[in-house]
Amino acid sequence: MFKPGKFFYHGLQAVLICSLVLSGCAREETDGQGKKNQDAPRSTYQEVGEASWYGPGFHGRETASGEIFDQGKMTAAHPSLPLGTEVEVTNLENRKKVEVEITDRGPYAKDRVIDLSREAAKKLDIKEDGVGKVRIEATEPIRQSPSSKAGKETGE
Repeated sequence: MFKPGKFFYHGLQAVLICSLVLSGCAREETDGQGKKNQDAPRSTYQEVGEASWYGPGFHGRETASGEIFDQGKMTAAHPSLPLGTEVEVTNLENRKKVEVEITDRGPYAKDRVIDLSREAAKKLDIKEDGVGKVRIEATEPIRQSPSSKAGKETGE
């Protein structure tokens, strides 16, 4: 018959401790319904300020990106984000959110951070007031590249 000795118990104890330590490191978090939590995309750009909207006077005109402005599309003008960047805009008063593509430059009014198309402003419920406090977030890496308009002006 096998009689465990002192070394057997110490070895067993060491194995159990290592197992517990390693199992704690490998733990997956769930949302309570068995689904794994996935990290939300982290914002690479954030800005808070006043948004306004533009529409009728610019509808059908060429934007800085070369596209024709359609006030019914989900687009926006921003002074510095690269053209083609997609951003999420949140109305900080009602928490409504929209995704828009930066296709133009502006706004040129003091203290404004973004000019939204009429449709985007409507979905955020800032169309009637004309302005609203918003947060702008981009989750994709922002690549710095010259705008297509700048290339046209320099003859490139």
